[in-house]
Parts: sequence; C-alpha cells; structure tokens
Amino acid sequence: MSEPVKSRTASRLLGVDATRGVALLGMMAVHSLFESNPDGSPTWSFAVFGGRAAATFAVLAGVGIAFMTGRARVKARDAGPTAAALGARALVVLLIGLVIGYADAALGAVILPYYAVLFVLAIPLVYLPTWAIAVAGVAVAGGVPALSHVLLAHLPAATLENPTFGYLFHHPIALLSELSLTGEYPAVPWLAYLCAGLVIGRLNLARVKVAFALLVSGVVMAMGAVIASSELLNRMGGLAHIWAAQPRSVLTIPETSEMLRLGGDGTVPTSSWWWLATNAPHTSTPPDLIGTIGSATGLLGLFLLLGHVTKPGWRQVIAVVRAPLAAAGSMTLTLYTAHIMFLNSDYDVYDSTTGYILQVAAALLIGLAWRATAGRGPLESLVSAAAKRARRWASRRRTRPAPPASVSRLPDGWRPSPFPRGPDGLPKRADNEALARESS
Repeated sequence: MSEPVKSRTASRLLGVDATRGVALLGMMAVHSLFESNPDGSPTWSFAVFGGRAAATFAVLAGVGIAFMTGRARVKARDAGPTAAALGARALVVLLIGLVIGYADAALGAVILPYYAVLFVLAIPLVYLPTWAIAVAGVAVAGGVPALSHVLLAHLPAATLENPTFGYLFHHPIALLSELSLTGEYPAVPWLAYLCAGLVIGRLNLARVKVAFALLVSGVVMAMGAVIASSELLNRMGGLAHIWAAQPRSVLTIPETSEMLRLGGDGTVPTSSWWWLATNAPHTSTPPDLIGTIGSATGLLGLFLLLGHVTKPGWRQVIAVVRAPLAAAGSMTLTLYTAHIMFLNSDYDVYDSTTGYILQVAAALLIGLAWRATAGRGPLESLVSAAAKRARRWASRRRTRPAPPASVSRLPDGWRPSPFPRGPDGLPKRADNEALARESS
C-alpha cells in the first residue's frame, strides 16, 4: 500500500473515531448534566445532545460493521463466518450490558443490550446490496414507527429499568419485547440507524466529495425533519389533536407537556396518530429517526472534511482537537462502561458540571494514553477476540477437507490431462482449445 493511500485510510479512520468521541462526550453530558431549566425548557446540553448522541453511536455501529465486512456485500461463501462474528459480538456486548445493568437507570439507561439485538438484526443486512439496505432503512424509518404504534397496546409494558441477568432468565419474552420495540432504545426502529451506517460505511469516505455530500445531506435531513414536524404539529393541527386525545393517554398532562418538550423513553403514546409527527428526542418517530440520522451523518461528514484541510496553521489546530477525540472514540465501549460505573459509585461526589468536566478530561486523557501504549481498549479487544474466534470456528466448519480419492499406481512423471481421451488413451485433439478456455 502506498503512502498516500495509507494517509487517506488513517484520516478516514480518525474522522470516524473523532465523531464517535463526540458522541461519547454527548452521551456523558446527557447522563451527567440537567435535562431542563427551571422553566421546563431543555438545557443547552440536552438541546444539542439529547437523542443525537445515542443515534450517532448507532449510525457509527453500522459504519463499523461495513468496515468489518470489507465495505462490500458479503458473499455467500462468507455467510457463515460473518454471521458467527456478528453473533459473537452481539453476545459479548449483551453480557457486558447485563453486568452493568445493575446500575440505576435513573442515572443512565444502559444502551448495550439494545446494541446486542441490533448486531443480530444486522446479520441479514450485510448480505444485501447497498441499494437494498438503503431501501430497507427508508422502510424502517417510515413504517416501523407506525407498526410499533399499533403493537404497543398488545405488548408487555416496558419496565424502563436496565436489563439484568435475573430479568433475562425470569422474563426472557418481556425482555426481548422491551429491547426490540418498547424500551429506551428500541432495536427494531433503530435499525434505520444501522442501515444508514452500513450505506455510509460502504462509501469511499477518503474522498472529499463524499465527505462534503455527507455534511450537506446530513444538514438537509436534520433541518428537514424539524421543519416537517413543526408544520405537522402547528400548521396542520397535530398538537390540537394530541391534546384532544390526552384523556385517553397513559400520560398525565404534565407528562404530556414534558414529552413534547424533552422527548420520551423510546416510544410515544398511542392515544393519537399525531404523536408520530413529533421530533422530540427518544420518541422513535419518523421525524426523530430521520433528523438524528441527519445530525449523525452531518457530524461525520464534518470531521471527514476537516481531515482534508491542508493549510498548515489550521491543520495543526484540527490535529490537536481531533487527536484526543479520536483516541477516546476508539475505545468508547470501555469508556462508556467506566462512565456508567462511575455515576453509580461512591466516587461521584461532585456537582453535575464539575463531575462532567472531570469525566471528559479523564476520557480524553485515558484515550490518548491507552492508544499510545496499549492500542485497542480492553473491552474492545475482548469483543474483537470473540468475533475472530467465532469467525475462525465457522471457517473451519465450512472448509472441511474432502476425503482422498483412491488413485492407481502410475508411472513416475505422468501427469493427467484435462482433455478427453480416445480409445488409445491419448488426449483427443479436436476440442482441446475450447476446453482449455473453459478450464482457465
């Protein structure tokens, strides 16, 4: 590989990791800082990161899967090893999520078990062409929220607690329902994020035109979702319909107001179809899904574009800012787990702002130190090792050696001919040229 190609690949990976690092800091802000001001309006941190940070994680998970599968459609011969690798990733992520699931969900809902379901749902997607994945993503973003709206009344009510081993063994069906459709980060509608990430990951992210297209399309999607939601709720009377149906809602009047301002816990009430027009965070409505896909796509495009800046002064500033973000972004599983454990420990004795600043500083410094010394994060290494072992196991089962054929003893130096033979045992001459073309 030539040096320019290596440089472009490194810049692409740094851009992806830096985007993931911003998402990590954003999720930490959502967990550590206040959601609302005294008047009930969202704080600046929640207005910026609420719903968008988690969505960016999910989109980048799709990008990572695209990288893992060679940025191309998985061939039939690699179906088993790829499925085994993704299944192993899902299992290890699920186990880590269940281990830290004993944390208080009020301090931070653990997203990892939902990610495990997403990895399983990604298995059939990697065998599809890129255009089919894009179509599937559009269908999920537009159709699954409506399907969920119909099914919610017939599914077990979500506990909205962090899943644990005990809940897994005692209520497996209810847990699967919560992880898939009714929980904080429902995997089935969130499949739209994974589809978007797979499509993006198959693009040539080292090109300036692709980075610019991601930035522009992301901004258009994010702004378009906000405008469409506002038109539906305000000019077309969606809010009036929601309030008219409020007596049939499971929410009280203050809870309805809070959901419209600050968002929900993965779903919206089924009292009115107009709820599907809101773009509030964590509501899994079409405007919410499309808008947060747009913000994730635009942020990734921005960091990819920054990698192409050539002016020396600006390039140095960008490198200084991007390096710690990318270092933290390369080990988000480890740092996210540490963040959840810290929030639930006796060491978190700080006010919200001080605690958040300390966590950000620790994440950036640990990321830089770990990347410079050990490389990949410890939990990332665990997941990667499990995936590689599963892939090797599946590959060995696929390539079992054929039993040796019995061969009669032949004279030394004799080589079989690929061409037909006549009664005298010599190769026929008539069709030799055609057969040679077929065998080449």
